[in-house]
Amino acid sequence: MDTFAIPPAFAWPVQFCIFSSAVTYVLSVITSNVSQVDRLWTFLPTIYTAYFALLPLWPQEQLFYLVPYTPASLGIVPGAYNPRAIMMLCLVITWMFRLSYNTYRRGLFDLKDEDYRWAVLRKQLHPILFQITNLTFISAIQNILLLLLGIPTYVAATQPIQPLDNRDYGVIFLSLIVLALEFTSDNQQYAFQTFKHENRRFHRSHQWPGARLEWSPADAGRGFITRGLWAWSRHPNFACEQSFWWIMTLASITPSQLSFADLRSSLLGGKFDPSPLLGALAPLTPALALSALFFSSTLYTEAITASKYPGYAAYQARVGMFSPVATVFKGLWLAVAGGRVEIERTIWGKETKDE
Repeated sequence: MDTFAIPPAFAWPVQFCIFSSAVTYVLSVITSNVSQVDRLWTFLPTIYTAYFALLPLWPQEQLFYLVPYTPASLGIVPGAYNPRAIMMLCLVITWMFRLSYNTYRRGLFDLKDEDYRWAVLRKQLHPILFQITNLTFISAIQNILLLLLGIPTYVAATQPIQPLDNRDYGVIFLSLIVLALEFTSDNQQYAFQTFKHENRRFHRSHQWPGARLEWSPADAGRGFITRGLWAWSRHPNFACEQSFWWIMTLASITPSQLSFADLRSSLLGGKFDPSPLLGALAPLTPALALSALFFSSTLYTEAITASKYPGYAAYQARVGMFSPVATVFKGLWLAVAGGRVEIERTIWGKETKDE
């Protein structure tokens, strides 16, 4: 039985995760709307991050169910906060404000609103199979993933307390750059959708800096955004989202935790043992899990988009899914193989994107 015991540090997070999974599932059934987790996505990673960063704050015994506490067995000294964990909490709070703002203006906080992908999936699956998907993936697995995003802060919070160093300042700088780019990509997409659906009421000057692009009737007719950061990545917002959590994950671990020495020994020994590989990848679990989710969900999203807009195949052929580097290589390949001018005319009209 001890093999399956929950580590003391995760007693409250697992308790809260089970509660949030159950509540979101029940609400999704009652309301026939499965976007309940989507509405909480902006808050749950922040809640778990705050719990771990503030471990010295909580009482050592739980007062009652769902109240956070720090088990005495963790050996956390009350009031002894880890600066790196607090730094990560501040960055995640910044991330939360950006995502909350974007979620709000998209209308997803409206309890009647549902992500269009769930509506499509509901039509594709038998009602029983859809409810199984709702229970296992939409409600449970996504809540577990959101818990995992708090683990980097737990790792940082349980390290020896030291002042912030140059590495930490680098993390702050990179994180803010990524969040600024993500904010810009969100704004560009919102500006495009506003122009597309409310052309007569669209005012370029009302958009955020970086999103004041010159949209044309051809852009609206194409149906999907291809300008600004979206000329370099088909999903710059998704690329930035993954980058942010990769930065958080890597910021919390030490080089020794990423050592592949045991893996090399296993491979050179002539008999492969997967346990060293799993041990080496374990610290990367939060970022790996998020990237796996984004990759699979983006494939599904693009399948829907491609079925709606004939020109999307050309966009896929010219622009990388996430990485701008892939976009450069796609451009070079098309220049050699031929067809680049025609594809770029389909995507950007008479203008072509400079590399």
